[in-house]
Amino acid sequence: MQAVTGVFRSESDAQGALAAMRANGVPEDRITLLTPGKNGTGQESVPIVAGEQPGMGKAVGAVLGTAVGLSGGPLIVAALIPGVGPITAIGLLGGAILAAAGASVGAVAGGKLENAMTEGLPEDELFVYEDALRKGRSVLIALADDQGDASRLGHLLKAEGAETVDAAREQWWIGLRGAEQEHYSAFGRNLSEDEKFYRLGFESALHARTRCKEYDQVLAEMTVDIEELERRYPGAQVAEPFRRGYERGRDYYQRLCGESKAA
Repeated sequence: MQAVTGVFRSESDAQGALAAMRANGVPEDRITLLTPGKNGTGQESVPIVAGEQPGMGKAVGAVLGTAVGLSGGPLIVAALIPGVGPITAIGLLGGAILAAAGASVGAVAGGKLENAMTEGLPEDELFVYEDALRKGRSVLIALADDQGDASRLGHLLKAEGAETVDAAREQWWIGLRGAEQEHYSAFGRNLSEDEKFYRLGFESALHARTRCKEYDQVLAEMTVDIEELERRYPGAQVAEPFRRGYERGRDYYQRLCGESKAA
């Protein structure tokens, strides 16, 4: 499956796009809307916080299982994402995305989270969603069967006024680039020359599978990424800018988590 994502400046526009998705036959388990703060949908909501005490996951799962069975509308999951804050998400796909982003969502609906449609889950885009949510925007995500279906849903989102995730990613980097250029120049390097690989390293550190791990735990994977890039770009200076970017990406994420805890 392939994730198709739209970023909206207003929750009302995102809700309109969600309704259009449903009207076009997108199954509920393949669609979710992420919104910052407390949900205002009027649907049944089950709050779950990050950093649950041991043994709380099963209890939360039982509560969610009841909510799924009794609610007349879609399940709304509320959680805290490290570095972002309170977020609400619709349905099991939303729960899977929150879990991938580091929120403790427990055994949602008696284990259904683990069996939800997570193939194609956009873990490499989560940091873009999080940046949009920090800015007060809403993010609508759907899983498409194939490229044709993805194109159709992409056109639908555009018609509803969505910004693409690629555009949101570029805005995120533009906001960081000045500080990164200054930081990188302190090592006698020119970011304009090394930006491609520096940025790839920075973004790699924000991938859901690697962030929050100790440096020695991700070193082997980082080495594999560098070797792959060196094969793709023979003769290019890859290793140092990638490592510098990766280390800076780790610092960036930890700083966001610290600011979130202090808020």
